[in-house]
Parts: sequence; structure tokens; C-alpha cells
Amino acid sequence: MKMARSPAAPLVKALGDYKSVLISVGCFTALINVLMLVPSIYMLQVYDRVLSSQNETTLAMLSLMVVGFFAFIGLLEVIRSFIVIRIGSQLERRFNLRVYQAAFERNLFKGEGNAGQSLGDLTHIRQFVTGPALFAFFDAPWFPVYLFVIYLFNVWLGVLATAGALLLIGLACLNEYMTKKPLGEAAGFSQQSSQLATSHLHNAETIQAMGMLGSLRKRWFAVHSRFLGLQNQASDTGAVISSLSKTLRLCLQSLVLGLGALLVIKGDMTAGMMIAGSILMGRVLSPIDQ
Repeated sequence: MKMARSPAAPLVKALGDYKSVLISVGCFTALINVLMLVPSIYMLQVYDRVLSSQNETTLAMLSLMVVGFFAFIGLLEVIRSFIVIRIGSQLERRFNLRVYQAAFERNLFKGEGNAGQSLGDLTHIRQFVTGPALFAFFDAPWFPVYLFVIYLFNVWLGVLATAGALLLIGLACLNEYMTKKPLGEAAGFSQQSSQLATSHLHNAETIQAMGMLGSLRKRWFAVHSRFLGLQNQASDTGAVISSLSKTLRLCLQSLVLGLGALLVIKGDMTAGMMIAGSILMGRVLSPIDQ
């Protein structure tokens, strides 16, 4: 018996056609993340070499090098953004006519479907592909590299960074668990509300002639109120957890300086390592926060 093809299969196949391009985006991301070690190395050299030697020539050369590296990083990020924007646009062009036709036929033969809603969903896919979520996906595998460098500076700094990363991951999972159900239900009520409003507007003259506007308006408002209530519930939960996550991240970046200062006082690391460790802590937590 012939197996039914998954609705996601065409999209997966389309993404597969861009495999080589996505690999190039991953390579750009890898190079960007490697170059993101430059600020930490710069601070390490300034604090441990320039300040001790008071050599202005060394400082000038280091500064010129770091400016050049930052310009190169900016160029890579622009190119990477251009690539994913074009992938998203080509994906939407590839599917929008098919989605419109399918929604039209569904509405024609079954009295269901909404071409506008379906095309809107396709736009959401394009926005995901071209948005920061995709970059966070490529950046996430690199946080263990930054964590490893922190461990090279000092084990206790690494332990603090690891604990912070695990706490942020836990908060992210908690946020997903607590908001997934209400957001899913809210999306259903939103679509139902949109379809009701569209149907009422298309049949405005008939509804007015039959005196049904009041009852239909109450029905629409009840559905829309359910949507607003569920969305507010999810937004409130997400806001609390996001605030906790941001507070924790900022707190950790300050605590790593405090711990670094203590280790410098004890002679276990240098002042440059303390500053570089603080910068690397931000790089460790950033992909998780996104």
C-alpha cells in the first residue's frame, strides 16, 4: 500500500536543495565564532603585556589588529545575513502559489481554509529562516568552545560558567514547557476568530437583513476573548522567565569578575585573564539566552 507523504516532506526537500548554501552559512558562523575570541585575547594582552611594559607601539599595533578583525567579522555577518535572506525569499516564492492553490481548492470543495492565513504561515517560516533563531542554532554548538577556554584560565571560573549555562538552559526549557500549550491553543482560537470575522464580513448584508449581527458578534467576541486570555497567560509566563533569565545572565557576568578578582588576589590568575573571562562568559551565555 502506498504510504501518504508527510505534509512537511516538500519543505524538507526544498531545504535539502539549499544544503550546500546552509553549510556555507555554518562555515561563516564557525569563522565568526573563532574570531569572537579576538576581544578576549586583546584584553588579555593589554592587561598582561601592555600595562606591564608600558609600550605604546605594542598597544597601537594590537588596537589596529583588533579593529581589522572586527571589520572582518562585520563583513562576514553582513554576507551571512544576505545569504539567509535570499534563501527565505526563494523558499516563499517556491511555495506561495502552491499554498494559495491548495487553500483555494480546500475552501472551494470543503468550505474550509483561508488562503490569507495559509500564506501568512508561509511568511512565518520565511521570517524564521531569516531571523535570529537560525543564527542562534548555528551559534549554540560553539558555547562549549568558549567554556573550554574559560576552564583553561581557571577551573573555578569554568565551574561558575557551567553552572550559569545549565541554569539558563533549565529556564529556557521551563519557558518552553509552560508556554507551549497556551500558545498552541491561542493560535487555534486566533485562526477561528479570523475565519469567523472574515465569514461575517463576506455575508454582511445577509446578516444585517436577518438581524443576526448581535448574536454573531457575541460569538466572535467570545472566541477572540479566549485567544487574548491564552496569549496573555503565555506572555505573562514568558515575561517572568525571560526577566529571570536576563537578570541571571547579568548577575553571572558580574560574579565572574568578582570571582576573577579573588583569584587574582590569591595569585591563581592574571588581571587580563579576569577581564577576558568576563567577556567569554558573555559569549557562553549569549546563544543560550537567544
